[in-house]
Amino acid sequence: MNHLSIYNPATGEKIADVPADDAASVAAKTARARAAQPAWAARPLSERQACIERFRAGVVRDLESLAQTMTRETGKPIKMSRNELNGLLPRLDFFVGMVDTVTAPETVYDEGGMKERIEHMPLGVVGNISAWNYPWFVGCNVIVPALLTGNAVVYKPSEYATLTGLEIARLLHEAGVPPHVFTALVGGGPVGAALLEQKIEGLFFTGSYATGARIAQTVGSRFMKLQLELGGKDPTYVCDDADPKAAAESLADGAMYNTGQSCCSVERIYVHEKIHDAFVAAFVETVKGFKAGDPMQDDTYIGAITRAPQLDVLEAQVADAKAKGATLLTGGQRLPGPGNWYAPTVFSDVNHQMELMKEESFGPLIGIQKVASDDEAVQLMNDSRYGLTAGVYTPDAARAQKVLSRINAGSLYWNCCDRVSPRLPWSGFGDSGVGLTLSTYGIEAFTRPRAWHLRAA
Repeated sequence: MNHLSIYNPATGEKIADVPADDAASVAAKTARARAAQPAWAARPLSERQACIERFRAGVVRDLESLAQTMTRETGKPIKMSRNELNGLLPRLDFFVGMVDTVTAPETVYDEGGMKERIEHMPLGVVGNISAWNYPWFVGCNVIVPALLTGNAVVYKPSEYATLTGLEIARLLHEAGVPPHVFTALVGGGPVGAALLEQKIEGLFFTGSYATGARIAQTVGSRFMKLQLELGGKDPTYVCDDADPKAAAESLADGAMYNTGQSCCSVERIYVHEKIHDAFVAAFVETVKGFKAGDPMQDDTYIGAITRAPQLDVLEAQVADAKAKGATLLTGGQRLPGPGNWYAPTVFSDVNHQMELMKEESFGPLIGIQKVASDDEAVQLMNDSRYGLTAGVYTPDAARAQKVLSRINAGSLYWNCCDRVSPRLPWSGFGDSGVGLTLSTYGIEAFTRPRAWHLRAA
């Protein structure tokens, strides 16, 4: 039998060997999901909601052990693992509370004996290839609304968050979701590729642009529902009327939280020349105060880099910035010891000839660029193939509205950053992907509308 070896990125030690899937087992699990889906869809919505409510109770009951599992396999600081699990709870409440409204049949016309009605049907079997950086958030953004709307789900957690994925499966099955209605796959890229070959009605992927592009090419001729939540190079502009210290403290957290391994991490900052120096000084002071160390310690803020190959990406971006004239203000090197560690790194005097201002860093690395005007900031913020999030810091609401309305991004922030709400859609422009999760639209995404034309005899 194949096995997947799982390592702690903070120490390099092996945690476990887990039995892994192959092409044959992926096909068998998907076939069983297809056979089980109609009965699940036929169950009253209230029963499916009750399953998710019991799943929620299981998360609350096991929260500490679940947090420790996530920290061991991803290197996420334990406090942030707890934050993710606690933050999941209102998302679950939102999905359970709104699914009735989203899926209720709609009569849109009723005159002269002719009635027109819209029915919301499940897609059928949904494939989900998920991410490791927020495995509970990202996974459940797909899994929970898909199950609530009557779909079966074949779920491949990232190979860097497999144990967490198996815990999600355990809790769902304990909550009453039939094993074949929700099934987890274990493995790396070949297992994901095998899932793409199956007869499924929807494929929901979160990960890199490169993998998303390959998925789109693979399934493009099959006309399934395809959603791709990809990367970002998320910009923020700090206006000359902003409080430089307050903005710096907020954005340092937005850049470095989860060791910079967030799709919506702040990855490039533009600061008006009038407050640039004060902002940079406060930003560097804040970053130097972030403690790196054992992710299991409550006061650790900077954890391990989950994927060892990402260290090479960070080193290459740092070398490129130095070679092209950027000023290194702090960090810029790997940290000593076993495991995957990189120092929080800040550059000033950057420009768009440098890779760290163009390509996703996905680590504790940020460039700060001086600008002379709002127009220059807007031009630079839009100078990207990505468009996930963008923000502006200013006390002037009208100015913020004027700037943000010109930015190509799916989520816009005024005086805040790195924030996701279950009530708002999560989507991106350009190479940040297609489709969306969250909000009522993120429930509707797992349904297909069917039109009824009804004439009384």
